[in-house]
Amino acid sequence: MAEVSVYDQEKRQTGSVTLAPEIFEVPVRPEILNLVVRAARAEWRAGTHSTLTRSRMKGGGAKPWRQKGTGRARSGSGISPVWRGGAVVFGPQPRDYSFKVNKKIRRLALKMALSARLAAGGLLVLKEIVLPEARTRHAARVREALGLGKTLLVTSGEDEALTRSARNLPGFRLCTPDQLNVYEVLNHPHLVVLEDALERVVARLSA
Repeated sequence: MAEVSVYDQEKRQTGSVTLAPEIFEVPVRPEILNLVVRAARAEWRAGTHSTLTRSRMKGGGAKPWRQKGTGRARSGSGISPVWRGGAVVFGPQPRDYSFKVNKKIRRLALKMALSARLAAGGLLVLKEIVLPEARTRHAARVREALGLGKTLLVTSGEDEALTRSARNLPGFRLCTPDQLNVYEVLNHPHLVVLEDALERVVARLSA
């Protein structure tokens, strides 16, 4: 079992916590992480791209000129795809890019992502973060004291002052244990988890 230190917002050690090996010491398989990340990104695609085919364009009913005798190429429609401003052949149409990944695979991938972040030394557990008021500068001071860069902060979601203070920091993202996902964990080199939120993460992945 991995035992990590628990710090306060000034990065003073206040204790330690034992992490469940079935969640934080899972062997990492890149192909599973890749599958889940691709599925997440595919779900975010709008898929609203649309081009006009001949059936969706107005006009084109009258033949532009007679078939023979003009010296020009034959043409039967003013919206022909070979004409400038005409229809589009085999252009993109609205579609859904998402594909299914089993719930067990998604849960396993999240465990792998957490295990990889712990193995890389990017996991930090904090006792709590207490801010005097909802100001961005207070959250910036905490981040500077902890020596953090691009960070994902997992909170219980009950501290409105912290949420409002940290949401405007560049490269600093907040989420709750229910919102924690593989893409965000891998996209942020630093993962900071509040102690009360850690219990909810473990409960979610142990169910």
